[in-house]
Amino acid sequence: MSKKTFEDFPAGTVLRFGGYEVTEAEIVAFARDFDPQPMHLDAEAAKATRMQGLTAPGMLTCCMVMRRYCDAVLNDAEGLGAPGVDETRWLQPVRPGMVLQAELRITSARVSQSRPDMGLAGVEIDTRDQTGQLVMTQRYTGLFARRDKTPPPPEAAPTVRPARVVPVEPPRFEDPLVNLTRFAHRHADVVIGARVELGSKLFTREDIIDFATKYDPQPFHLSDEGAANSHFGKLASSGWQTAANYMRLFIDTRDRVRAGAASLPFALNPGGPSPGFRNLRWFRPVHAGDVIAYDTTVIAKEPHPTRPGLGIARNRATGVNQNGVKVFEIEGSSLTVV
Repeated sequence: MSKKTFEDFPAGTVLRFGGYEVTEAEIVAFARDFDPQPMHLDAEAAKATRMQGLTAPGMLTCCMVMRRYCDAVLNDAEGLGAPGVDETRWLQPVRPGMVLQAELRITSARVSQSRPDMGLAGVEIDTRDQTGQLVMTQRYTGLFARRDKTPPPPEAAPTVRPARVVPVEPPRFEDPLVNLTRFAHRHADVVIGARVELGSKLFTREDIIDFATKYDPQPFHLSDEGAANSHFGKLASSGWQTAANYMRLFIDTRDRVRAGAASLPFALNPGGPSPGFRNLRWFRPVHAGDVIAYDTTVIAKEPHPTRPGLGIARNRATGVNQNGVKVFEIEGSSLTVV
């Protein structure tokens, strides 16, 4: 049987998939690799955090839903990936023992003007636990091949220039680093415009395939052959892996600041949950051998709309490859203390 195409996902389509059981082992393993904060790493230590118990990293929740989406829908469809995610909101903690269920709605469907062989589907996903409690919402645009339309040849991947992972020097506390989102204890100490280089990450073939096998098993992420037969033309990282590596470098940078906190004139925020992110964009594929350098800049701050005593700081992070091409961008948010 042929795979489903854009024409099989008209506006109004509703798809349900789920049955993903969240385990402590998976939470801890993912956190060790990508989000090593106490609320994700250790059940006892997590009790003393704002989350009051072990919780899944938000990126892991995205990845778990992505895995079920692949199993239930994408691996039986001519999916072409996605340019990004418009908005993700983490509404409730995701804890061990939960069983995630998702409802996907196609809100719009149109043919691409620049590529008539491709259709664009507006997607909304609500993720709930086994009791029906809503834990995450997402909005984005999915790309699908059109039926009986000849796609253009795969885009030639640029030659990877030699590059190395450059270690980040320990921060000097007169730098704007101490004012970055989540670092300053008081909302007033967060400085709009503060920019910090977070370091860089080498994407290896083995890491790309390992991550995709767990969370995004689409052919162009799993093997050279599968990628060669796709519009990518060459093995490409899952976009969620690109985002998860940004999170790891952000946490590593924050921890370097905390290591020198004794010299700071104020206390540091002990950390806490993020309400979500928006405007996540994957501009170009990340291939094996690419080195992505990440940075982040504070772009806004505001009082929390419903929780007196707290504020929200917003930052924009970008990732640039060794050829100077921007491949990734995301606008995140975190809690501050007023």
